[in-house]
Amino acid sequence: MDELGARAAALVAGRPREARLRSVGTSRAGHPLRLLSVGRGSRQVLVVAGPHANEPVGGVTALRLAERVLAQPRFTEGADATWNLLLSVDPDGLRHNEGWLAGPYTLGRYFRNFFRPGFLEQPEWLPAGADAAALPETRALLGLQDELRPFLQCSLHGVDVGGGFVELTHDLPGLARRVAHTAARLGIPRELGSYDALYWPSLGPAVYRIPPPRLGDLAAAITEAAVESTWLHPCRHGTVTAVVEAPMWGVAAVEDGSPPADPAPALRAASHSLRADIRLLAAIAARLGPHLAGVPDAPRLLALVEDYLLVCPGLADAWDPDIADGARPLPPLSGGHLAALSISARRLVLRTAGLLHQLVTRTGHDPAEVGPVLDRLIDTWCADYRDRCGARWIPVARQAEYQTRVVLAAFELALRHPPVPSRSSDPGWGPEAAVPMHRE
Repeated sequence: MDELGARAAALVAGRPREARLRSVGTSRAGHPLRLLSVGRGSRQVLVVAGPHANEPVGGVTALRLAERVLAQPRFTEGADATWNLLLSVDPDGLRHNEGWLAGPYTLGRYFRNFFRPGFLEQPEWLPAGADAAALPETRALLGLQDELRPFLQCSLHGVDVGGGFVELTHDLPGLARRVAHTAARLGIPRELGSYDALYWPSLGPAVYRIPPPRLGDLAAAITEAAVESTWLHPCRHGTVTAVVEAPMWGVAAVEDGSPPADPAPALRAASHSLRADIRLLAAIAARLGPHLAGVPDAPRLLALVEDYLLVCPGLADAWDPDIADGARPLPPLSGGHLAALSISARRLVLRTAGLLHQLVTRTGHDPAEVGPVLDRLIDTWCADYRDRCGARWIPVARQAEYQTRVVLAAFELALRHPPVPSRSSDPGWGPEAAVPMHRE
């Protein structure tokens, strides 16, 4: 966080006429929310970095975008545009990930230091609507959206293991082709069957349409953003939002668009392993729980563990071909879908194990004697990512360059294809409230 602010300040000091830096709010822990603005045009672009605390590359991308548009006036004067770059919308969460941010970048180090706030503490979600937004970070972002009324908003996300993809509130014809070209040039695999967008419409390979919020079950709330969000809030201003996902560890198998002869064995394996692994972690959590009184930050970390323990059995059932669910059948699946789903199953248990490992570390003496078991599980599951999935680290510079090029492509296409502002009478925007994940 400190480095992001210092680099932004240095950039402004070198180009004071074209660039400005201001605070647009304060986090719950008192950290400033810094906005770097470049250009003085009437068309506003808003780029939001760090909405998920464990996905830090967006801050690097924001600085790279500032340097790129300063160097190429066609993105500012030539387009009558101002770029507004929010360096981190969750600086508190980002600080919780500093245990792995300096490297070395290994899967084991990442998951042992993993932190991602619970659903109600993620700044982009509006589970009770914009008027009831509780987080100061969320209120600052909403205020910025209503102040700027951007024609384009880009939310910079990351995929820890998998591939890159883009989610859009409105179609930008030609973006899938531009994403494919950028990914190929930089050696970034594309997720052609992203689990995050499993039920969403496809706008082209690795590009998905974000649907309006709707009522849904617990699994749908996780995979379909079934609540209102700051992605959709500025649609009333005619904003198109692009959520740009860049992978940290790439897996080639997520690019497999071919249909499998029989998906049932892979679905069954992912479902059964997730069910068994989460039962094992639930037993460890129960064994550790009585020893956590007075342990620093234990209630917050334990609440995150309990969220995963609650969600995973239902997801395992949703994937299991032996458990019929006519209300929510899986869509037609490709090899990429199966790879992404298997990666997701492993991700959920690794995050849970990593949080439990942090709790053990904070006790100082492992009173439940579960530390060696957790270390063995984390090492085994990370080895599975490396050896079975072929997960390979993608250097930060390449992650940031990928996001930068995709954002600039979205910018150029949004200038050509402005959306029509959404109204409450539009299909899918009914008066009923969406059901937040935590209340299901």
